[in-house]
Amino acid sequence: MRHAVLPDVTDEEDEMSVGAMGVFDRRLLLAVDARGYGSADTARQREIQTVLPRLLSEAAEAAGLDRASWVRQAAGDSEFAVLPAGSDEQALVEPFMRRLDAGLRAHNRDRVPGARLALRAAVHFGPASEAPNGFVGPGPVEVSRILESDPLHRALAEAPDAALAVALTAPVFTELVAQGYTNFRPEEFREVVVEKKEYRGRAWLWVPGYDVHALGLGDVDSGSGADSGSGSAAGSGEPAALAGPAASGGDSATNNLYGTVINGNVVFGISK
Repeated sequence: MRHAVLPDVTDEEDEMSVGAMGVFDRRLLLAVDARGYGSADTARQREIQTVLPRLLSEAAEAAGLDRASWVRQAAGDSEFAVLPAGSDEQALVEPFMRRLDAGLRAHNRDRVPGARLALRAAVHFGPASEAPNGFVGPGPVEVSRILESDPLHRALAEAPDAALAVALTAPVFTELVAQGYTNFRPEEFREVVVEKKEYRGRAWLWVPGYDVHALGLGDVDSGSGADSGSGSAAGSGEPAALAGPAASGGDSATNNLYGTVINGNVVFGISK
């Protein structure tokens, strides 16, 4: 009986097998920042820098998440975190956010409005690969752009008593919330279009204690039924298509896209 002899794989060939960019990975990503930090005085900024990590740690512990294992990039009033592979998405989306809101409200109790802490948060599950100075890939870009987006900023500004405004990206909302893997009702979220720098996509907003559909966010709705109570097209929990221009004289096709559209012609994500 003849046995095949497999050639030895060299280190160079092994590196080539994972591609020039290294090992592809999808991670759970969290980005958080505080409202009004730039206009705060030094004492207020110091307080925010002290309270923010404590509240995030308490929320993580309550949700059963090991924050010590997160790769974190802090910047005064903000934090970007990449959670370990296999982290519990459900725990970050619901118990973590509910506990963070409760912690903020407890901190703000008996404080005058100008001394209250309010946070914006964005959650994404997408491509993120380790690099020499952090992480690279469309995932970190997407969650950062959504955190910086006008709809999320307006949502918190239009809810003066709110302590938290949360944005979920399409993979997180459609695969967790819309499919019933959390105790959230899909209609608690509002689907909006996000356009920030080179990024164009969608996000689903939730503001604890407020009907997010009643907030005046300007012309940011997706036009796909976001205000119909489903947070999605036709109440299906699926994101509506980002349709490009059809070629003249030819047939056109529309895909439902999960991911990021950059410059209108490059798509990172999965089409269905």
